[in-house]
Amino acid sequence: MTNVFQEITFRDRVQAGRMLGDALSHYAGRQDVLVLGLPRGGVPVAYEVARRLRAPLDVLVVRKLGLPGHEELAMGAVASGGVRVLNDDVVRRFRISPQVLDAAASQQMTEVQRREVMWRGHTGAPRIEGRTVILVDDGIATGATIRAAAQALRMQHPAMIVIAVPVAAPETCAELEQLVDEVIALQQPENFRAVGLWYEDFSATTDDEVARLLAAAARRD
Repeated sequence: MTNVFQEITFRDRVQAGRMLGDALSHYAGRQDVLVLGLPRGGVPVAYEVARRLRAPLDVLVVRKLGLPGHEELAMGAVASGGVRVLNDDVVRRFRISPQVLDAAASQQMTEVQRREVMWRGHTGAPRIEGRTVILVDDGIATGATIRAAAQALRMQHPAMIVIAVPVAAPETCAELEQLVDEVIALQQPENFRAVGLWYEDFSATTDDEVARLLAAAARRD
């Protein structure tokens, strides 16, 4: 785990992305690198990373499969590319039937595809197999979403998965190191509390902004 800076407040996601791109400079110019942003807030950060690395940019859309009646408890997740990941402990403990899982997965995959079309214009996910994938978000608190994203990526057989964020809770970074090949966070403050506290401007990223940045990256490629 790489911890580059301590106790920095980022001006906004653009500045954070540029700094993160500098920290990832050893991946610059490589033909196998793909940068994936987690919508929405991870996309402005990922855009700057991809620009610094001269790498293609795309999104990885992840949707949690909530336990019926207890939606906050994840029994799994679905992601771009039609990937489904299950939380086996929850599935066994609550005796979730295949029919319930299939219904939840179908509903959430429809939402994944709707968002892909809204942001990307189509549902064609990029090729993952054999590539070095840099998974970017604007920060990590509990890590539930990015953990599901990394698990979904692993099922598509990348050569390497790197999680890269401007700020993260230290204990979550340590857990993620067991799941991916490299974790890079510009800072892991002990008094973390929440991602937004480490940005001067943490205003919401809009759907239009995500679509605009993806289109701009595609033109650049």
